[in-house]
Amino acid sequence: MTRTTKSADFEIEVAGEPYVWRLQRQPAWSSDIAGWRGMALTVRHKEGQRDAVLEFPPGPQPRYGAPMLKASQIAPALVKKAIASAIAAGWEPLSRGKTVTIVVEADGG
Repeated sequence: MTRTTKSADFEIEVAGEPYVWRLQRQPAWSSDIAGWRGMALTVRHKEGQRDAVLEFPPGPQPRYGAPMLKASQIAPALVKKAIASAIAAGWEPLSRGKTVTIVVEADGG
């Protein structure tokens, strides 16, 4: 049996526009910054071409042996607020170009 590591895409509507998002990165230890990194979501307008990576700050360190975060456990209200704040920060989802990385607050703002 093969194991898939790709997470599923989820659809969400923000301000009447359809978006698709997925969990890109689990909260984890990073040797690059010598500390914990928070989760990251990849977001794209359903009809657009430009992705945005929404990086959240690290939360409390998970206990040893704790189960991994699943995309289905992330609150839709948090994703909506993070997408809205990314647009307010200047992300143009219907434009073309490279992927934009936007750091959001823990509550998505």
